[in-house]
Amino acid sequence: MDIGDIISKVEGRVAQPLEVRQNFAVLIPLVKKGNQWQIVYELRAKNLKRQPGEISFPGGEVERGETFKEAAIRETIEELNIEKENIDIIGELDYIVTTSNIAIYPFLGTINNISVDKIRPNKDEVDHIFTVPVDFFIKNEPKLYYLDLHPVISKDFPYNLIPNGEKYKWKFGKYSVYFYNYNDYIIWGYTAKLTKHFIDLIK
Repeated sequence: MDIGDIISKVEGRVAQPLEVRQNFAVLIPLVKKGNQWQIVYELRAKNLKRQPGEISFPGGEVERGETFKEAAIRETIEELNIEKENIDIIGELDYIVTTSNIAIYPFLGTINNISVDKIRPNKDEVDHIFTVPVDFFIKNEPKLYYLDLHPVISKDFPYNLIPNGEKYKWKFGKYSVYFYNYNDYIIWGYTAKLTKHFIDLIK
């Protein structure tokens, strides 16, 4: 292989996180209620296989051939039963790569030309929706807890191929878990982490 072949494969390439097995996109939807901007949350349907009864943003897996932004819009349309014309994307926030090798790409947008009280979400996916004023998050910090992350080494790991063998000093990590409590709704996990990220950007 010559340098021309190498250049043709690398030049202009868009970087991607390594070892991601699935890409998801979500929308953080803002609505105007009275004189307040509020964030829309979903309570996931209790019959779902993944995270039933938990609080989330509209979103889902990115399908082949679509962009992250297109996926966030499509999933919001499907879950909230609204039209594409009701969604205006403001911008993209920082993405997360989870400990299970899933990338989550969040977008911030507004829901327009429809009252949030008239939104009838898809009952197959969403039990109901609720809103929280942006000012609530500005005034109330989430509670923060940590999970310790450490490697679990398989029995057939080739220690003989690495320096210091079984005495190799593996790196340990900490995983932050945020919790907000609003009117008995517990917003936590990645939904809370993305909420905090958004609030930190606008403070």
